[in-house]
Amino acid sequence: MKKITFFLLGAILFADFSLFAQESRDRVITTAVPFLLVAADARAAGMGDQGVATSADVFSQQWNPAKYVFSKHENGVAVSYTPYLSEIVNDIFLGSLNYYHRIDERSAVASSLRYFSLGSIETRGTFEETPILVNPNELTFDVSYALKLSETFSMAVAGRYLRSDLGLQDNEDLGAASTFGVDVAAFYQSEQLTLSGFDGRWRLGANIANVGPKMKYDDAGQENFIPTNLKLGGGFDFIFDAQNKLGTYVEFNKLLVPTPQDFDGDGDIDAEDDQEYNSIGSIEGVFKSFGDAPDGFSEEIKEFTWALGAEYWYQDKFALRAGYFNESEDKGFRRFFSLGAGFAYESVIIDASYLFSTSSVPSPLEGTLRFGLSFNFGDSYAN
Repeated sequence: MKKITFFLLGAILFADFSLFAQESRDRVITTAVPFLLVAADARAAGMGDQGVATSADVFSQQWNPAKYVFSKHENGVAVSYTPYLSEIVNDIFLGSLNYYHRIDERSAVASSLRYFSLGSIETRGTFEETPILVNPNELTFDVSYALKLSETFSMAVAGRYLRSDLGLQDNEDLGAASTFGVDVAAFYQSEQLTLSGFDGRWRLGANIANVGPKMKYDDAGQENFIPTNLKLGGGFDFIFDAQNKLGTYVEFNKLLVPTPQDFDGDGDIDAEDDQEYNSIGSIEGVFKSFGDAPDGFSEEIKEFTWALGAEYWYQDKFALRAGYFNESEDKGFRRFFSLGAGFAYESVIIDASYLFSTSSVPSPLEGTLRFGLSFNFGDSYAN
């Protein structure tokens, strides 16, 4: 099952690592359900796949559920759609459905469903066999609770159910693998500051996401780490006047998953090394991930991705967004610019984004438009 999991999902989500030297490729961290690391909403995608420290919106569940208690409306519901490999196929996509409710001034609850369809795939043991059509898919469902601890600071916890159904192996249905994960998030939003010539507001965010047991596809197969990761970010809003606002943001991410390595020192990462790697527990792996890179601190730094983003709003009706995402060429080589726009009318917001890859590794989202639709309703809150 390992071959199906990492070849199929790796090829679709994070392209082909064969461009790298073997040693570098062997130390690329792979996990089950990697679609959890991809921006499901167009607003975050338009700012370089970041959202841990941006202003609250309905899609905050993926990035930082602690933001919900700073939402301006009592309720919100939203859907998003992201096609994958749209220039090749038309049935691979990532979709999400989100809802939040502010209970009162200090607390909020939210839930979301993310679904990743890998389309229809023909599988057969030999060329002579009649192919069997399978429809592999993965999904998560989560709920969160956020609480304001002060007028400017909040925290949240989220619980997540993860399910992965990748179809057949040797023409036998393996069934679906499942596990659960937990998020712990924090968010700071300052009061509006009066500065020279303009007003402003600081935002800081942090989220440790997807902490939970490994995922196992069959009794005889190995257990695979889920994408536990750390998000850290900050931003500042330039409020020029009542009609013009510019938000600038930066975000860092690190997978809290051990680095694959040559444990026995024979110069190659082989089956024996995989066995020792797979014996590492999920919580043990979180702590190991900060200091286990074979090349030391210089390699640990490479395991961080970073993103820069900006969002300009005019009259709270029209938004323009731009962002850049960077990952080390030894750890996946995802690098891209993104552009986005948003249109608000009354309580409805429509978002769209577009990605331009700057890496020699092709992106499955190259040339793809992502869309999101949000609807806010209920009482209004001042934040």
